[in-house]
Amino acid sequence: MLETSMGLRPGPHSDSADTHRIFCMSFPASALSVRTALRAALARFMRLMEPDEAGTLELILAEVLNNIVEHSYADTGVGTITLSMVRDSQGLSCSVSDDGVPLPMTCLTKTEDNSARPSPESLPEGGFGWFLIRDLATDLGYSRDQDRNLLAFRLPLAPTLDRNAG
Repeated sequence: MLETSMGLRPGPHSDSADTHRIFCMSFPASALSVRTALRAALARFMRLMEPDEAGTLELILAEVLNNIVEHSYADTGVGTITLSMVRDSQGLSCSVSDDGVPLPMTCLTKTEDNSARPSPESLPEGGFGWFLIRDLATDLGYSRDQDRNLLAFRLPLAPTLDRNAG
């Protein structure tokens, strides 16, 4: 169960199968809240994905959310992050929004040679995390609207499976 003292607000719950395909949570911009949100998001979709897909999702979300805490809010813990995810037949659509400082566009820029993995030492601080995000996610997009950052991406997944069905 999520602790309300942390300010975590999960989306509405019901016993409907469709509820397990949608996730929305707003939480404080702190490392502890990110860990709690990651656990909740993974728990929501675990039955609907393969173990390696869950690992990829965890890696992408951890990079994105920790970058927001560290860079967008400068580790102040002041501010809110909203994570929304929807599982459909194409995969998992994710959006993350915050009202911190704008994301530098260089984070989304691919290198000229997209086929070679750079060595972490050759990238600026934070550069390897963004390489992983760009490499593992599809349809990555960013916009800044009325002092809010919105980052959206898709994680392609195998057709939906429900390990507890039947």
